[in-house]
Amino acid sequence: MEKKTKVNEHQQPHNILLVHPNFPGQFRHLATHWAQREDLRIVGLGGTRSPGIPGLNHLRYRTPHGKPGGHPYLRPMEHAVRAGQATARAYLQLKRQGFIPDVVLAHPGWGDTLYLRDVFPDTRLIHLCEWYYNAYGADVGFDPEFPATLNNHARIRTWNALHALNLTLCDESVCPTAWQRSVHPPIFQPRIHVLHEGIDTERLGPDPQATFTLPNGARVKAGDPVITYVARNLEPYRGIHSFLRALAIAQRRHPNCQALIVGDDDVSYGQRPQDAAHWREKLSRDIALDPNRTHFLGKLPYERYRRVLQVSAAHVYLSYPFVLSWSMLEAMASGCLVIGADTTPVREVIRHGENGWLVDFFDYPGIAERIVETLNDPATQLPLRRLARRDIAARYSLAQGLAGYNRLLGLAVSAIESPARNHEQFL
Repeated sequence: MEKKTKVNEHQQPHNILLVHPNFPGQFRHLATHWAQREDLRIVGLGGTRSPGIPGLNHLRYRTPHGKPGGHPYLRPMEHAVRAGQATARAYLQLKRQGFIPDVVLAHPGWGDTLYLRDVFPDTRLIHLCEWYYNAYGADVGFDPEFPATLNNHARIRTWNALHALNLTLCDESVCPTAWQRSVHPPIFQPRIHVLHEGIDTERLGPDPQATFTLPNGARVKAGDPVITYVARNLEPYRGIHSFLRALAIAQRRHPNCQALIVGDDDVSYGQRPQDAAHWREKLSRDIALDPNRTHFLGKLPYERYRRVLQVSAAHVYLSYPFVLSWSMLEAMASGCLVIGADTTPVREVIRHGENGWLVDFFDYPGIAERIVETLNDPATQLPLRRLARRDIAARYSLAQGLAGYNRLLGLAVSAIESPARNHEQFL
């Protein structure tokens, strides 16, 4: 039997399988757009708790729990093998139903495509490769408050076995930023496209009439001295410790400022504190914040999150050298004045004094000084805020992301110009 040729840029794919353990994940806008096309069949695959997209065919898999024990370095790989087996059963189910994907676009970081080739050997596989751990020069060992040990280095080198294997399995891969591509081994980088999926720059934007109601019932509005901070979870990887220490200084220097802090108390990256339920609790013990002007808002629905950005006078984004957050781009797209950590991923987007300000991640008085200067002189910030919005619209719009992914998958141009807007939550 003649072997089927893989779909490439010269062949129009018709069946597309999108795989993400929290489907749709980063593929929400792409999936929503492609599902509207009559020439495409789109299927999503995710874990049991993946939210899916209304109206889109979505298959869920269940990863069984493993037996306790085993070497701690190997536990992520063991979980990946179980996830790979679970998704392989889902692939077989799709095959029995007659769905043979021409292209699979997947986030492989949890093992979801380990055995895809054994079910669909001729399907073109594209991986979204967000990160490759390094013992030096990136997030590990960056923060002297949490020094890296030999155990840390050994563990992450072992964890990279999955990421290296994923890079050998796929036909091509994608990184959202040049920095994220740069942390991958040089041998793989020529096959990694720098392509951001895009954010909703049309829906995001400044609103001079915006207001936000605080938990105590008071309201703040655009133009007030409002400091904002956003992260999926409040944790050191996203600089919550640096921010709160700087905020305490800023509150002493600016007696009228209000701080709106968006994020959950879970941990996405790094470790939990050993002596507290979460980092907010631990840091609040030692940092003297004004409780009447410090508002921890938790995880917000998208519209309230958007309002937080619209009332912001100074938005602080402090991140380790790690995956760049959508929230920083969304803040800039909203016309925020972003005060960002002077780390490599942030410097890829923010140019100091042109479209935002860069600060030393560890210089708490310096961060506070920049916050207070920004609040006290809003007129000076206007050109920076305008250029920030223009830069994000030009480089990170949904239209840009969709066009790039259409080219990568070899999709013909559609009459639908932009994805449907279906943002329910920012996280």
